[in-house]
Amino acid sequence: MRYYFAPLEGLTDSIYRKLHYSCFGGVDRYYTPFFSPTVHRALTAREKRELPPADTLGCPVVPQLLTKNPEDFLWMAGVCKDLGYEEVNLNTGCPSGTVTAKGKGAGILRDLEALERFLDTVFSQAPLPVSVKTRIGFDRPEEFERILELYNRYPICELTVHPRVRAAFYSGPVDMDSFRYALQTSNAPVCYNGSLANRRQIQKFFEAYPTVKAVMLGRGLIADPGLLTPTGTTPAALAQFHDGLLGEYIRTFGGSRNAMFRMKENWRFWLCKFVGAEALGKRLRKTTDENEYRAITREIFTSLPMREEVQPDWD
Repeated sequence: MRYYFAPLEGLTDSIYRKLHYSCFGGVDRYYTPFFSPTVHRALTAREKRELPPADTLGCPVVPQLLTKNPEDFLWMAGVCKDLGYEEVNLNTGCPSGTVTAKGKGAGILRDLEALERFLDTVFSQAPLPVSVKTRIGFDRPEEFERILELYNRYPICELTVHPRVRAAFYSGPVDMDSFRYALQTSNAPVCYNGSLANRRQIQKFFEAYPTVKAVMLGRGLIADPGLLTPTGTTPAALAQFHDGLLGEYIRTFGGSRNAMFRMKENWRFWLCKFVGAEALGKRLRKTTDENEYRAITREIFTSLPMREEVQPDWD
């Protein structure tokens, strides 16, 4: 089985990916939070930091691109090729209102004629293999039949299906009927993404869908970073990972304030792994003092018992 780490904006940046791979591993591919290429044809300072030459990464990474303009996509795919990447991923699944209002992400699923023109140009000129991460529709699951029929016209190297419509965002049940339809109908290999948060759920998924060879994990792997390792996430391993992230973010951001803001995004998920974390979690969210922050996190790691399985509490 192959395990992919889903991109989460503001969390799984280049610092996070490198440290996760060295501290835990178990991931076959990390997908970057999306890049949105523009007509300016130049990488920003942040994009250069997040997209270094592939041979300097130390872990397998696939850049994800989000755009409705095929020429912008092709330019960015060319940049990725020049940097040594071997695949790019097209995002047609992001449900954010600011993204979909511009016809990007899941927004492009509202206009299949525009999506067809986009894919025609991209797949006639793409310098790298292109995978796709998609929703099953914008408003209704019934849209998926036409969407998949369109995808099947192109040599997509892998299709990751998040079986929710855009309107559902990340909550509510996943539509496994639509996922089964993708398995039966897709010309491309199918990867599953959606609401797998612990080993028991992953095992049940593979028992139910033994032909699936890859799953993409997101919030569950953020909450339980050692989920894919034989020993799991131990307090010592998570503390080492935490300290590494904090130190790198302090250096990158030039101080502890913004570094702590970034770390608190991780703690929103990590606290689900600890029993009785409510009081310390509340203190952690409120503090703006680095020394107090370090004392609270130390207390969490040393005094709170850890759950074997994550109990999701992030919707």
